[in-house]
Amino acid sequence: MSVKVVIADDHEVVRRGLASLLAGSEVKILGEASNGDEALKLAKKLKPDVVLLDIRMPGKDGLATLEKLRAELPTARVVMLSTFDNPTYVARAVAAGAHDYILKGASRSEIIAAITGAAAGQLPARAGELRRVATTMANRVATPDPDIPLTQRETQVLRHMALGLSNKEIAQSLTISVETVKEHVQNILRKIAVSDRTQAAVWAVRRGLV
Repeated sequence: MSVKVVIADDHEVVRRGLASLLAGSEVKILGEASNGDEALKLAKKLKPDVVLLDIRMPGKDGLATLEKLRAELPTARVVMLSTFDNPTYVARAVAAGAHDYILKGASRSEIIAAITGAAAGQLPARAGELRRVATTMANRVATPDPDIPLTQRETQVLRHMALGLSNKEIAQSLTISVETVKEHVQNILRKIAVSDRTQAAVWAVRRGLV
């Protein structure tokens, strides 16, 4: 059974390359978009199983498009495609509901596995950045450490902060309100005696929380 896909990337050479790479596989390309707005329109019209979405596009970027897709087409799975193996991008993609995150340098079999796995609702197979970052974000039980004066929830919020997420993205990821996130952030900064998010992130990394 074929997996129906819409590809969104602002570079035609990437779209053509993917089409050529996926030819002869169970992945069937229904349409191609060169920006986020086009991707949304095509996805709404064609109802693909999976949208393969470049993270960096002019206008509405991949992350903004991902949010809209998740809101307007909740049944479509989204696989982010990127040149950047960047934990903050991965964390933002996870928070906004991406199913997987693959690099443009991935092999044909890895790309096909990511798309078919997403369509089937399987956990990301790639034992790399996405799984590591998603585990860090989901992990609520910190190893008890007398040097860390934070609650489990504060530790979880701090991990998200250290990955570079905004209050809105943290709220989305943890399904809590932005106001609650702001309270946690203020408590974290006060408890670990730092003055801003960057210092808090450094503190978290030094203590192995991310």
